[in-house]
Amino acid sequence: MIRVAVGILEQDGRVLVCQRKKGARYEMKWEFPGGKVEDGEDLQTTLKRELYEELNITAEIGDGIFQQRWTYPDHGEFEVHFFSIQRFSGELRNLTFENIRWIDPEKLKDLDLLEGSRGVIQHLYKRSGNT
Repeated sequence: MIRVAVGILEQDGRVLVCQRKKGARYEMKWEFPGGKVEDGEDLQTTLKRELYEELNITAEIGDGIFQQRWTYPDHGEFEVHFFSIQRFSGELRNLTFENIRWIDPEKLKDLDLLEGSRGVIQHLYKRSGNT
């Protein structure tokens, strides 16, 4: 099983979503930033590294807010851990994605999200007072 750490960056009531590049696996799908745990890393270390590599930020990793397992028929089983990111430093820059966008949580349902990210959406809706 592949372990993944994902950040839910929140600012002014919105969350950051990132769109995979054309030509990448699951191209043009939206997701939350993060990545696979490498040997010797814990989840928080992975997420700090990935957020720096992808977005040029140094993040304060908050609480774990959601966890799920997801199987992609063509790529295996993933254990995905989502963490709240309320604070970060550095100039937020898109270093690896087609697009990045701050969006209201209730608008997440309108995006073509990567299936492994869909479970956390219900959690974000509930947390913001929606169902």
